[in-house]
Amino acid sequence: MTNYQEALNDETLNAFMAQTTSINHVEVIENVIDSLEQDDSAMVSHSPEGGYLWKFKYGSVEVFVQLTGTSDEDTITVWSVVLKLPAKDEPKLLRHLLELNCSSTYESRFGIIDNQVVVISTRTLEELSPSEVSRLITIVATIADNNDEALQSQFGAA
Repeated sequence: MTNYQEALNDETLNAFMAQTTSINHVEVIENVIDSLEQDDSAMVSHSPEGGYLWKFKYGSVEVFVQLTGTSDEDTITVWSVVLKLPAKDEPKLLRHLLELNCSSTYESRFGIIDNQVVVISTRTLEELSPSEVSRLITIVATIADNNDEALQSQFGAA
């Protein structure tokens, strides 16, 4: 009878584990976007350096997902614009955004990029599970969609 408990060296075991636990982040992101996007709005571009950028419509917002590459050191960034600046009563707006950051943004946050208020989340790929990818994209899309119209109504430029 064959003994199936032959000793595996650490290198072989680690290689096997890496193959069986490796996550295809591009595939995971595309599956999540496919489940969220509306009106066949999803678009993707792929850079020669190995990065990806997706854009899709969710409710009343456009959501962007950027993947800088596929190594553990690369990052996934998800963002959505909710308000263009300048805005009415910016001190009150900024206080409101800080309060929201503290109470209701989970792993995302409000920020300002290129004179636009965004909801954004960034994470390295190291030990990032498919469920975490789904959560990041869903949180940003949902928080942006839930807040954009109210922010535009209350603080949008005159």
